[in-house]
Amino acid sequence: GTKVTFFPDASIFTITTEFSFDYLSGRLRELAFLNPGIRIHLTDERGDRARKTHFYYEEGISEFVCQLAENKHLIHDDPIVIRGRRAVETGDGKQEDVFADIVLHYTADYHDNILPFANSIPNPDGGTHLTGFRSALTRVINKYAQDNKLVKEKDPALTGDDCREGIICVISIKHPNPRFNA
Repeated sequence: GTKVTFFPDASIFTITTEFSFDYLSGRLRELAFLNPGIRIHLTDERGDRARKTHFYYEEGISEFVCQLAENKHLIHDDPIVIRGRRAVETGDGKQEDVFADIVLHYTADYHDNILPFANSIPNPDGGTHLTGFRSALTRVINKYAQDNKLVKEKDPALTGDDCREGIICVISIKHPNPRFNA
């Protein structure tokens, strides 16, 4: 394993050298969900505030979605898990694998809660992976509804908002050459 112990350097951390245990705990919890099977131990050894916590999630983002859905009225019993890998061409003609893990669960809520990540980094403003997911979800639900005659031919298609109502979803993409906007 790897053990990291550090004291913040005031010449680097110019705003403050005081770290929030709760903030670090929340972020490390996310990382444990996004990297199934990893064990993370956080210990704060600062004087009388000494605290510690541990994170381990064998099922990864499936457990994340289940925790987000706690105390909610669930529409179906088990979360829907989608995993895939696709080779993409890089700019130099090589191919590299992109991995996608998506877990979703529908609840009786009216709003959606979709958390996108790229290489374990939260993307609160979305990205192409979130845009692609939203489009694909709407397309698949509309096709299913039409194929199974759940909507009439003359009825308008379901909107993206209709398809995302009540959804809790975590999208985790692992990409060899991510592009982040500043």
